[in-house]
Amino acid sequence: MALRRSKRSISPSLVARPDRAIGRLAMWKQAAFYGVMLAAGLVALQWLDYRRLARIYPVEVYAALIALGFLVLGVVIGVRVFRSPAAVPFDGNPKAQESLRLSERELEVLQELADGHSNKEIALRLNVSPNTIKTHVARLFEKLGAKRRTDAINRARELGILR
Repeated sequence: MALRRSKRSISPSLVARPDRAIGRLAMWKQAAFYGVMLAAGLVALQWLDYRRLARIYPVEVYAALIALGFLVLGVVIGVRVFRSPAAVPFDGNPKAQESLRLSERELEVLQELADGHSNKEIALRLNVSPNTIKTHVARLFEKLGAKRRTDAINRARELGILR
């Protein structure tokens, strides 16, 4: 079974004059060739200019190359020496949590308080009643010896329970 070529897939102008397609292809090849030749000529001229400068100012060129080398070396050493140490994972001071007998839910509520959320927002986030959140907050105040939210948050940060 022979495959038939459809004339609809080829542009009508190219069917009528196939020499145009060949001419366009030849034009692009010629333009690409001239572009490559110009780039090669530019590289050759830059190299000759560098060699001329190296002959006229040899001390300055070599001093600049040495200075550039020391600059790169200084940056590499500086990055390695002054690299910040790896972050220590935050554990939340388990000893303080144990001594205060803070539950996991109370810790979650305390973190939400530190994030600045209201009781209703915390209740929505933790999927509990706002009255439950009020109870947790009251127990946190009692355990941390605080009278206000800010006092509780500051006390928890002093003990290392919060960041």
